[in-house]
Amino acid sequence: MNFSVGCIVVEKLNYIIEHYGYFGIVFLLIGGIVGLPIPDEFLLTFVGFNVFKGKLAYIPALLSAFAGASGGISLSYFIGHKFGLPLLHKYGPKFHITEEKINYTNKLFSKVGPVILLIGYFIPGIRHLSAYIAAINDYPLRKFVFYAYTGAFIWTFTFITLGRILGKDWVKVRLYAEKYSLYLVGLLVLAAIGYFFWKKRAGK
Repeated sequence: MNFSVGCIVVEKLNYIIEHYGYFGIVFLLIGGIVGLPIPDEFLLTFVGFNVFKGKLAYIPALLSAFAGASGGISLSYFIGHKFGLPLLHKYGPKFHITEEKINYTNKLFSKVGPVILLIGYFIPGIRHLSAYIAAINDYPLRKFVFYAYTGAFIWTFTFITLGRILGKDWVKVRLYAEKYSLYLVGLLVLAAIGYFFWKKRAGK
């Protein structure tokens, strides 16, 4: 995201937050999770910056973001359950959801479904597909809610808190995310290994 585009995005987000407040955060995140072209991490960090400036309160901002992320992931799950892969193949490309991303997420989910639901929020493209793929694979709703909502809390808490801590330097979160993306992948692998060991021991 270049400087001029970033400024336009900030202006739009600022307008929505000023006019719709916490409800604006909820609706933006629902749309972003479902697949609309909304820069989710950018939004969350900007919310944290507004907490830093005193325009928003920390706890209500967290609750609103959690409600939006949980609502978006749930909506995606139910759409996937009702319409399945045909809808994704037909309209996915319009939202940059390619066949390659669909197949990759499906393979990942079949191996480490709970891990994907927990950490997939931090991986653009994966978070837009994880719930949909979970529904297609008939993943139990109760388990889905537990892992997906836990992941939603971790994700929203992380970026809003970073925005609040960094203050005027909140835009640097994007640079940090790019720099430490490999560590995130490593964390995903470790979590997957831990899950397999836990599952193996539980099956004894």
